[in-house]
Amino acid sequence: MTIEATDYGLAPEYKHVYSGKVRDLYETEDGRLLFVASDRISAYDWVLPSVIPDKGRILTAMSLWWFDQLEGIVPNHVISSNVPAEVKGRATFCERLEMFPVECVARGYLAGSGLNDYQASQSICGVGLPPGLKDGSRLPKTIFTPATKAAVGDHDENVTFDEVMTSIGMEEAQQLRRITIRAYDNAVAIAQKRGIILADTKFEFGLGIRGEHKGQIVLADEVLTPDSSRFWPAEHWQPGQSQPSYDKQFVRDWLTSSASGWDKNSGEAPPELPQEIVEKTRARYIEAYEKLTGETFN
Repeated sequence: MTIEATDYGLAPEYKHVYSGKVRDLYETEDGRLLFVASDRISAYDWVLPSVIPDKGRILTAMSLWWFDQLEGIVPNHVISSNVPAEVKGRATFCERLEMFPVECVARGYLAGSGLNDYQASQSICGVGLPPGLKDGSRLPKTIFTPATKAAVGDHDENVTFDEVMTSIGMEEAQQLRRITIRAYDNAVAIAQKRGIILADTKFEFGLGIRGEHKGQIVLADEVLTPDSSRFWPAEHWQPGQSQPSYDKQFVRDWLTSSASGWDKNSGEAPPELPQEIVEKTRARYIEAYEKLTGETFN
């Protein structure tokens, strides 16, 4: 799947180097990277034909807030949020990293692909779990469940910790696991105070290649947003069913409902989202931001 970058009207000095499901990446003449969060939304490995207004601004504001909260745990790749006017509020200048080829997933609750793996083998990524857990059950402790980083349009595959060690080496694999679990547990405590369950999340890390972070593990991309995490209202949490959420599960649920008329196994692209679903998704993203940060989105 080829993703066309959003036309932001940036000056020619910003060279487009890559577009992912949500972000467009540009290189500056002095070697910095400009990460721009679009309003695109993806589900089931498809970039949907609809956009969610302000989504890129919400993701950027939330990531910046979380980067600050995690500063004492791991450095991050943000250099500055003082960006060109054309992408103000939805972009950051970031340092170039040598990225690790692994999605670092932490789980405290059973959901998504973790639930599917558990139902098939009573384990996730080789981590054995007790019997009797249900959809939405709290796990005995936080677990590290890594996945491969798939190309756009392909599906990330859960892998074992041994496979990660084989891929990047034992020492760095252990560091990634330790940082991932510590950052997740710290974020869980913050979210809990705000009445939100952080069920799971995905981090991406790279190795600093110059400057003050040279040789260090650095947190990159986005962090703890509704795109990369599952946020559930704590007051409505009830294991044994799909949980109400502040994330894009709302979009996934509509796509797999009879209302969409789409079969996710058909190989055909998903339909456009109805305006009502677009508006409700935007409202959920804003609610997640405001509840977690205590700030008003505008």
